[in-house]
Amino acid sequence: MEPQALADRKIVAAQIGRSPRGEFTVAVRCSYGFPQVICVHPVVQGKPFPTLYWLTCPYLSKEIDHLEAAGWVKRLEARLAQDEALQSQLSAAHRDYCAQRDRLLSAAERSVLEQDGTVRGLIGRGIGGISDWQRLKCLHLHVAHEMAAGNPIGRQVLDRLPAHECLQGKVICSAY
Repeated sequence: MEPQALADRKIVAAQIGRSPRGEFTVAVRCSYGFPQVICVHPVVQGKPFPTLYWLTCPYLSKEIDHLEAAGWVKRLEARLAQDEALQSQLSAAHRDYCAQRDRLLSAAERSVLEQDGTVRGLIGRGIGGISDWQRLKCLHLHVAHEMAAGNPIGRQVLDRLPAHECLQGKVICSAY
């Protein structure tokens, strides 16, 4: 994983309201050039960090907050419980997420995590570190994964949004 540019680090800090921990790369940018999704290295300060894809876009975060507040996590979990095809697609997305996280580990990191017994939890847990793949935990995680690599729940969330970035002339990140 290449280190992030200082300008990206500053923008991401402004987007999330604090300095980001660990190494990351920008996985997706909006059409204005600002980070929307970052890919975070799975080991931060020597500890497992299960959130591989992090949604940083303040516009999308706010829109998804509204969906979560309106009960969409439970609605999508109910849909997931009844739709075998969706279950299969989400399971494949979880497996892909785990494999991506596993590929980012260096041999030295893997060795340390094997010695302390945390490697299995890191590479065996799904999107955002969730162990129950029938639960959704947070829609932001699924949207970040959809935008970077593909995720059926994230796709359904994005389909409900009026736009996938700020409107021209109202670019939130330009104020940073």
